[in-house]
Amino acid sequence: MPHRRTSRFAAAATTATAALSVVSALAAATPAASAAAVPLPERRAQAGPPASAGRPSSGDHLTVTVADSGVRGRDGTHELFCHPAHGDHPEAEAACDGLDELTTWGKDPFAPVPPDARCTMIYGGPATAHVEGTWAGRPVNADYKRTNGCEIHQWDRMEPLLPRTGS
Repeated sequence: MPHRRTSRFAAAATTATAALSVVSALAAATPAASAAAVPLPERRAQAGPPASAGRPSSGDHLTVTVADSGVRGRDGTHELFCHPAHGDHPEAEAACDGLDELTTWGKDPFAPVPPDARCTMIYGGPATAHVEGTWAGRPVNADYKRTNGCEIHQWDRMEPLLPRTGS
């Protein structure tokens, strides 16, 4: 019998057909295994911070330090955790809700007043505040004061995270 030459294309097609028939046979033999859903790990709801870490899993945690606000009980350092709201901040739930309202995609709710901003020369009092921690997965390190109209506006929009000073 004479030896037939086959083209590379024909040899590749024959190999592919053989491989396809093997895969088809395997798939037909185990349909339940290939179609079964993979169960996801069970997630348990947490009522508060994990006992070991002392903090909630959301990562929204801020340390707020206020001085010279003139508001009784608000000067000093307070911890705020959100989602769920707790900590020793005097208005934890309202502060978390206010921050949630300020948080929008692509904008930093803690951004400082731009250096080229034109601000009214209004003095809002000696109150100062420093906020640091993590909000919406991003680090926070912000300072607030009430030395001009722009700074007063920044402070006021952060209420009740920062105390209402009345000035």
